[in-house]
Amino acid sequence: MAVSLEEKVARLELLHRVGVALTAERDRDRLVETILLEAKKLCHADGGTLYLRTEDDHLRFAIMHTDSLGIALGGSTGKPIDLPPIPLFDEDGRPNDNNVATCAAILKSSINIPDAYEAEGFDFSGTQRFDASSGYRSQSFLTIPLINNQYRVIGVLQLLNAKDPQTGEVVPFDPEEQRIVEALASQAAVALDNQMLLDGQKKLLESFIQMIAAAIDSKSPYTGAHCERVPIVTLMLAEAACEATEGPFAGFSLTDEEWYELKIAAWLHDCGKVTTPVHVMDKATKLETIWDRIDMVRARFEVLERDARIRMLEAKAAGDAEAEARFEEEVKGLREDLAFLEHANVGSEFLSDEAKERIRAIGARRYVEGGEERPLLSENELENLCISRGTLTEEERLIINGHMVQTIQMLEALPFPRHLRRVPEYAGGHHEKMDGGGYPKGLYAGDMSVPARIMAIADVFEALTAQDRPYKKGKTLSETMRIMGFMKADNHLDPDLLDLFVTSGLHRKYADRFLPEELIDEVDEEALVLSKKPRAFEPPDEEERRRRWEGFLPQYEKLRGSVMGEAVADDATLGD
Repeated sequence: MAVSLEEKVARLELLHRVGVALTAERDRDRLVETILLEAKKLCHADGGTLYLRTEDDHLRFAIMHTDSLGIALGGSTGKPIDLPPIPLFDEDGRPNDNNVATCAAILKSSINIPDAYEAEGFDFSGTQRFDASSGYRSQSFLTIPLINNQYRVIGVLQLLNAKDPQTGEVVPFDPEEQRIVEALASQAAVALDNQMLLDGQKKLLESFIQMIAAAIDSKSPYTGAHCERVPIVTLMLAEAACEATEGPFAGFSLTDEEWYELKIAAWLHDCGKVTTPVHVMDKATKLETIWDRIDMVRARFEVLERDARIRMLEAKAAGDAEAEARFEEEVKGLREDLAFLEHANVGSEFLSDEAKERIRAIGARRYVEGGEERPLLSENELENLCISRGTLTEEERLIINGHMVQTIQMLEALPFPRHLRRVPEYAGGHHEKMDGGGYPKGLYAGDMSVPARIMAIADVFEALTAQDRPYKKGKTLSETMRIMGFMKADNHLDPDLLDLFVTSGLHRKYADRFLPEELIDEVDEEALVLSKKPRAFEPPDEEERRRRWEGFLPQYEKLRGSVMGEAVADDATLGD
């Protein structure tokens, strides 16, 4: 009796320890493994299987162990179970009560079978075939449904061949042991259901975030899969930093939660772009708003040409012999001026001061519309056509840079749980520079975490190599890395991280996967690492950084909604 009491206490202590372990475990594979192994231990079972219920009402093999045969599949073993799931119902919707596991699930009741070869009402033919081929003898079975707090079966625990701890002989499962395992199964069902709910919420969150990213990419054909590719580069570089055994990142590491936090931040890094109008994102030419206003300019030149023809005909009628020659010369000049404006409108090259003067001179010409004389180009059209580089005015650049303000405000407004609290920092800092000259907050290297600096490199690299921007062609790998080398020297990018990006070969790995073959060329990696050294600089003080943020914010808010022509920047140093 004393031994029996001692065994009961030991079992209860084990049950308590298992309950605590189940509550603490966060990995589903390890969780199902713990459930099965501890259940086997409680009743000295030789083998066991844990099934999980699928959405289409099948029991899927999650883990399988048989000690005497050396079988360990599923769970955390990494070895898959190559067995088809068992349907709970047949094609006509009738319960599958021939299989003991499905029957226990349908009845929501435990089934204790002393000897499978003598059991009636269940189909053990598959078990018997396995025994015949392996020399094993499947005898006693204890099958217990895992039922959650909504009284829904979420899985089935099945134990095989209980053994007498003294003799090792296979015996039926003891009713008292069955009650202990049922208590374990009840705790396991709660723990497993909680884990499945958490996994479901996690998948829902990730899917929602990826939906937002896909919507941003789909919003404009010119951003392509930017929001999808930046996380790829980010995680590649973070992994290289974690694997570093020497140098500045030898002690850098990320926990599973920190990896997830960085992944979420990378997917959300441009979420503020949802507020940017499509005609802003797609401003491929200087005169583009909702449409390209160069068509209006062409119409005005047609008016000038029409008026010139009328004057020519009137002069010829008056006997002017040189009228037609002057007309041909004037038309030639008009068409040359129009061609010049069309070329300047594209913004594909730097616009000189001489070219700007010519644009102003052309714009000062007069034409008649609706009986009213007007300048050929309006002030707004002159301002846009005289942009020195790219397609954006300074005000428009401020607006496009403001997507980071929206990103930060949107993310800081979300009630992120503790393990995701740094998502706004990581996502909101990828346009900052090491010398404090970035935006929107003017942070410098000392203000930024390693993951935030990693994202800055990922964003620039993807932008430079992208093939789908309206304002530039995709750059070759060597051009991309050369530009990033200059950005390193100018203290725009973290020098140690860029060196790691180069020496680990990540630029080439990415290129092999995403770039067309003609853009993958040789990169002078030694020059990037050794020759491009960052210049010394004085970091801005706290007051200066605060002033930059507080100055940028009202400017952006004032211009937002009032500027009609926006697009992404012409140079990837402004980024995506």
